[in-house]
This record gives sequence, structure tokens and C-alpha cells, in this order.
Amino acid sequence: MMNPRHRQFSHPALAAVMLLAACAGTATESEETTATTAAPPETTQTTAARETTTTPPPPSTTTTTIAVPEPMPIDPPEGYELAWSDEFDGDAIDTENWTYDIGGWGWGNGEAQYYTDRPENARVENGLLVIEGREEQYEGSFYTSARMLTRGLQEFQYGYIEARIKVPGGSGTWPAFWMLGANFGREDLEDPALAEWPQVGEIDIMEYTGKDPDLVLGTIHGPGYAGAGGLTTWNRQEFPIEDDFHTFAVDWDEDGIRWFFDGEQYAEKTPDSLFGREWVFDQPFFIILNVALGGTLGGFISPDLEFPVYMYVDHVRVYQQVDAGQ
Repeated sequence: MMNPRHRQFSHPALAAVMLLAACAGTATESEETTATTAAPPETTQTTAARETTTTPPPPSTTTTTIAVPEPMPIDPPEGYELAWSDEFDGDAIDTENWTYDIGGWGWGNGEAQYYTDRPENARVENGLLVIEGREEQYEGSFYTSARMLTRGLQEFQYGYIEARIKVPGGSGTWPAFWMLGANFGREDLEDPALAEWPQVGEIDIMEYTGKDPDLVLGTIHGPGYAGAGGLTTWNRQEFPIEDDFHTFAVDWDEDGIRWFFDGEQYAEKTPDSLFGREWVFDQPFFIILNVALGGTLGGFISPDLEFPVYMYVDHVRVYQQVDAGQ
């Protein structure tokens, strides 16, 4: 049912941790199991998004033709207000919101892609963020994609955190919408272990693999429940997730974390779920969006998979409780 997806990696300056895990199988809807999403190693370069330019993108950039979905009104849950959002309505990725992870060494999961900050792999187009996976030789890899994160720019403790996404399909695709504790990789902490995974904590709001087209995964990882021991709920539907835009969200507060698919709750984790293990979800986290190709969870990249593949993001929104002071 599961494969490990997080693994430790060291940094010359600090023992940063890389994550390794995966899950696959035939669980029923809302069956609890284990899975993960890969964290960025500290040996990897993080760069800011490209600034807006009046020049056209390189000729190799793909122009997508997907129909833009009807706008989804900003509609805070009762007692909440909008704290931050990116609606991707501009002409370029907002550098005040997003940076990139760069690299192609497998990311601890045997992934095949090289993550770049090129517009070929990540851009704003027709009111959507487009993350594009491509089959091409680049820096020693045979595929490219993008992994975008709000680290150091937009970080949050608690809230209703959602994204409206159309995931790519096909065997070998592995998109994710997730969060890591903001202490990850910090070198100014008195205890360096607090900057390492899984001590920093991880919230996987959504993981999806094209080889399991009706399955969405939601997971938490922390000390003593990480990698293959992460706490996951499988949420199966009666249709391929890739066929349309869907809203993936968590409602996270002092009491626990609840997962939602298109507004319907399907999972909940609380400190009691850990049976005495440490609950580390009481600190700021940052947001990550990425499309991996292959790897321990994504699986075999089918020779029939048609490239490019796309993840479209209509918005990312964070609602927080009114007067919560977060």
C-alpha cells in the first residue's frame, strides 16, 4: 500500500533533511494509511521568480489553450476573513509571493525532472498559474518542471488554506499542494534539530498521481510519524480528478487539521491522533506547489504519456479567523 518517500540528506553547513515517501494501492475512500511529499534540501538553490518583462517568452514556451474556469468568489468560512491570496491575474508570477527550488538530483524520491525557474516550466497565463512538465534534455535530466514556494515571503500559522487546481493526468505525474514548517533550514536556531525535517512538520494538503486517477491524498508528517509513517487519509472519488478544476483545502487551528475536497470534509487529525507523539503544527508554515514526474509515488512514466503536462492553479487563498492576530 505504501512506499517510503522521504529520506535524510545532509548539507555542508547543517544537517538539513530531505523527505522520502510514497503511497499507492487500492484503499477505500477515507481509509487511513501513509504517504508524503518531498521537502527541499538545503543544498538546493532557491531563486526568486522572474520579474515582469515586456518581451515575449522564449519560442519554446508552450501556449496553453485550456478554458479558463468561471471565477470563484472570495467566500470566507463563517468567522474568517481573507488574509492573503494570489489570484494569478497579472502578467507574471508575483515575486513578492513565490520563489523556486532548483535542481534535478531526484529530490530523495527518485524523481525524474529537473526543477527550473524558466517560463517554459512556470508562468501566469490567462489568469492561471501554469506549471508545465516537459520531456526534454536539461542539465543532465530528461524532464523539466517547477516547484514554487512562498518560503520567506508568505508564511502562516493557522487558517483555512485552499487552492483551486486542475491536476495533470497520466501515469508518472505527481502534482502536490503542501506546506512545510517555516523553521526548515534555518541556521539561527539554538537547537539545529528544530530546523530539520520532520521536526519542522509537513502538511500535505493534496497529493495526486496519474496512475490512481480517482484518488486524493492528505497527510501530516512530524517527529515519530514521518515518511512511511506519516498519517494519511485516502479520498477516492467516482471520477478522474484530472478532468476538471477542484478545490483542495485544510482548516487548521489549535485543535487540529481538517482536509476538504470541493468543500466536503474527508479527514481530520488532532494531537490525540498521535498517541503521545509530538504535535508540531503550532508554528508558521509556507506553501509549496509542484509537479514531480516519476519517483516513488509518481511511479513509472508511461511511454504513452503525452508531454507537455500541465497543472493549472486558479488561485491560492488563506483565510484566518477574524481578530485571530495571526
